[in-house]
Amino acid sequence: MRKYLFLLVAIVAGVVAFAVFSQPGMQKADAKVLNVNEVGADPGAYTGAITITGIMAAVSNQDASIFGIMDIQELQCTMANCNKILIPVKYDGQQPAMGDEVRITGSFIQSGGGYLFTAQEVDVIRNHTLGG
Repeated sequence: MRKYLFLLVAIVAGVVAFAVFSQPGMQKADAKVLNVNEVGADPGAYTGAITITGIMAAVSNQDASIFGIMDIQELQCTMANCNKILIPVKYDGQQPAMGDEVRITGSFIQSGGGYLFTAQEVDVIRNHTLGG
């Protein structure tokens, strides 16, 4: 009888643990958020879904659903010759505004001899003033 009670308690504990740790959003909160400078040097090294944080700094002239994000540390560069890495992001939803700090979840695809980050989710964190 005792071993059946122990088995029942173990099963209930497993079900409760599964329910708590598999709630939507738990995995995203635990996932490492990368910055633009980390992934910009070799975007091909990142496969599958990742999350990147950066500042919306440019919009494509050819496709309004594509914008560029730069690293947040680039806000400190006030000289004209800063070597800013821009990661092109394609997102079909509501576009962030210029200077918005964003957290983007998606994946890289090869496009036109380079890489394009296709976003499934874009969250605006706050806005920064760009350019002086």
